[in-house]
This record gives sequence, C-alpha cells and structure tokens, in this order.
Amino acid sequence: MNTKTLSKLFLTVLTILTTLTLQPSGSAAEGVHKTKVLLVTGDDVSVHNWREVSQAIKETLESTGQFDVRLCEDPGILDSASSLGRYDLVFLDFYNASSPTLSDAAKENLVQFVKGGKGLALAHLSSASFKEWDEFHKMCGRFWVMGKSGHGPRSAFKAHIASKENPITNGLEDFEADDELYAKLQGDGPINVLVEADSDWSHKTEPMVFTVEYGKGRVFHEAFGHDGKAIRNPAVQKLIQRGSAWAATGKVE
Repeated sequence: MNTKTLSKLFLTVLTILTTLTLQPSGSAAEGVHKTKVLLVTGDDVSVHNWREVSQAIKETLESTGQFDVRLCEDPGILDSASSLGRYDLVFLDFYNASSPTLSDAAKENLVQFVKGGKGLALAHLSSASFKEWDEFHKMCGRFWVMGKSGHGPRSAFKAHIASKENPITNGLEDFEADDELYAKLQGDGPINVLVEADSDWSHKTEPMVFTVEYGKGRVFHEAFGHDGKAIRNPAVQKLIQRGSAWAATGKVE
C-alpha cells in the first residue's frame, strides 16, 4: 500500500471519527422533556375573541421552549380519562356561553386529574363556566357569577405584586395592565394571592392572579385576558409561563 493510499485511508477514518464525536447522545438528540398542555377553548361571550386569546396563550407558553401545547376546541375531550392522562396541565380559556356543560364523566375525570397531582390553569372568564358545578368552584378558588361579578370599562390600571417571594412572581415588579379589571369574584376558600389591583367599579382591592392547592394538584388562576393584546403584556406572559409550570409540576425553573 503506497503513501498516497494510506493518506486517503487515514483521512476517511478521521472523518468518520469526527462525525461520531460530534453527534449528540441519544438523550440529547431526543430533546428536553416538555410539559404537555391541553389548552381547551372554543366558546365564550361575543365580546371575547377566544380564537385570538387562545392563540396568544399558546404562543406565550411555546415561546419558552418548555411546553408542548395542544389546542382543542371541544371540551368533550375531557370525557376520555385516557386522553386526559397524556397531559400535565389542562389550561381553560373557555366559557360555555352557548355550549352544554360537561358530562358527569368529564367532570369526574378533571377532578381526578387535578386531585391526583396534575395541574389546572384558568384565564379570564373561564371560572364562570359550569355554573352548576360546585366542585369546579372549589378548584377555581374564586369564580365569576353572572349578575354579581363585574368590571368597569376596559382600561389601563396598575397591577400590584402581592407576594414577591413566590416563585411565580419572584423578581417581578408592579406593572400596568390594559384589560378588564375583574371584581366581585365569588368564593371564600383559601387562595394565595399573587397579583391584585384596585377596582374603581367595586371600590375594593381585587385578586387578579392567585393559586389554589387542590388534593395533590395545583390550580393557577389569572383573570387577565380580554383579548390578545392583554395576554401579550410581557408581565402577564411571564405570569402565565411561570404559573403554568408551577401548576403542572409544582416548581418554576
């Protein structure tokens, strides 16, 4: 074998070894595990563009690289416990304004999903859903009741960080929101208030973001989200990202 042939052989082997060395390991190639989110939408009052809002929520979560979000416009998916079991978090951007309430099976599946250690997140008017379902009200912590709850005109207002040590709000400062300031939400169960605002409509300080412990699981409830613009507020996005991570896993990374 002459010198020229040996040189070609050496270069070929070197190329193969270099390629193998630069290839990611099996675990790295598969990518980091993402939190699986079922974003349920598909109905709301006419002044809420649920398509716009749900897309803004989906983009907010997926922009972190930490979430794998499936958007579903049929809450009937909750009828299947096996389908629900594929997810870490159910995120409701949904009010059944013209849709029927959940089936008994769907209600039980959602209860067991959260009680068993997984997460639920709610945006804006979602807590008004399923008005006959008391257990849902317990999960929500505070909930909208037609004829009792309300808000003034959509406007800019100051949102105050009420709990600066919580991992969801850690490092965040008070911020200006441009949204509907929900007031007189009902319920008296224990909640952990993270963000609050002073309402000119109720003349009270109202909880805007809070969490609930439910069985082994966790609920993140945020009242922002009249439209896509309200969701895309950077502070609101950060709260949704962190709150969803906490509800799904119990920690914020």
